[in-house]
Amino acid sequence: MEKLSNSAAARWTALLIVSVTMMFAYFFTDVMSPLEPMLTAAKPEGLGWSADDYGFFSGSYGFFNVFLFLLFFGGIILDKFGIRFTGILSTFLMFAGALIKWYAVGHDFEGQMFGYPMQVIWACLGFAIYGVGCEIAGITVSKVIVKWFTGHELALALGLQVALARIGTAGALAAALPIAQKFGGVSASVGLGASLLCAGMISFIVYCWMDKKEDAAVAATQTEPEEEFKFSDLRMLFTNKGFWYITLLCLMFYAGVFPFLKFATKLMVTKYGVDPELAGLIPAMLPFGTIFLTPLFGSIYDKHGKGATLMILGSILLTLVHVIFALPINSWVVAIGVMVVLGIAFGLVPSAMWPSVPKIIPMKLLGTAYAVIFYIQNIGLSLVPILIGKVNQANMDAEGTIDYTTSMTIFALFGAIAIVIAFALLAENKKKGYGLQEANIK
Repeated sequence: MEKLSNSAAARWTALLIVSVTMMFAYFFTDVMSPLEPMLTAAKPEGLGWSADDYGFFSGSYGFFNVFLFLLFFGGIILDKFGIRFTGILSTFLMFAGALIKWYAVGHDFEGQMFGYPMQVIWACLGFAIYGVGCEIAGITVSKVIVKWFTGHELALALGLQVALARIGTAGALAAALPIAQKFGGVSASVGLGASLLCAGMISFIVYCWMDKKEDAAVAATQTEPEEEFKFSDLRMLFTNKGFWYITLLCLMFYAGVFPFLKFATKLMVTKYGVDPELAGLIPAMLPFGTIFLTPLFGSIYDKHGKGATLMILGSILLTLVHVIFALPINSWVVAIGVMVVLGIAFGLVPSAMWPSVPKIIPMKLLGTAYAVIFYIQNIGLSLVPILIGKVNQANMDAEGTIDYTTSMTIFALFGAIAIVIAFALLAENKKKGYGLQEANIK
């Protein structure tokens, strides 16, 4: 029986199906980002949240993943129980969390908890449950792609999945505010995101049919049973220096991108004087740019190698971008140009980083490896927005205008650390021969 993954049509179809699930997930992840001006506006025009409330909410995405280790356990579940079980579980958690968040932003609540209004607490609960599902879905989809594309166009496939996910992010940044303004407030945009997640769950269930056929074909052609996951194998993972370099690079690089996007719309309004109706379009350029650049750089990695070099270049550009944002330059033209450069950086690093993990870690541990990387990444995604929210609150004048110099300097520092780690990864690759500078297509 021929493996489905040997058919180009079948493997690209599988990629498209699971990528749609993640595209809808990324829409929901960032659907609140352009709504910050509406969230922080006084009632009844807005929800009356403070900058601190918004930062706490933004960080809540990773609370359960980080503090309850649910993402790490999700990786073990993936390696132990397989793609189909884990994928359906994760998409259900996404949808359930989205419904809680949608209910929260559409209703008033009395009282406070931990110093935050109950509406914020309920929205955080929904977002945290959603975050568990989204991150486990992310590692599941990554393992799906490695399963179907190893020996083929792996970096291109991972890049295209990222590109479709960025369409979801871009759609949220560009459309969430107009939808909220036209259809009755924040809950309208959040409700749309929840509906898309339901469609994404159905999409993954369709993929499960293909996955079952692929497993049957693999079982029919295998002469030896596939090596299964054992808990003792975790030592192999945790003692691998190259793996930890990629993990820390992921932490620093994404800490300089995703948390920044959550504050970028208001930055454009406050510092660069962009019309609030159009401000979300400038940050939306970043994911739109990576739609084309990530597959392009992934294809270069597949054919020519140089994965570590691509990660170094991306980290340098990230640092340069935030240094410019920290400078007292208030031209919206400069803001657009810098956002284009950030888009290039955001295409370079993910296109090389994610396909490099299977070169360092064996397939039986891949789910756990991606889970650990995503777990460490979630520490940044949880704590950095809270930090930036408090920094912005401290740098706000009596009129409510924020001085973003300090927060942008913090983002630039993340980029500088990423540069150092990327060079360390290049040195480790030369020592251990991982093949990060070699082509993927065999």
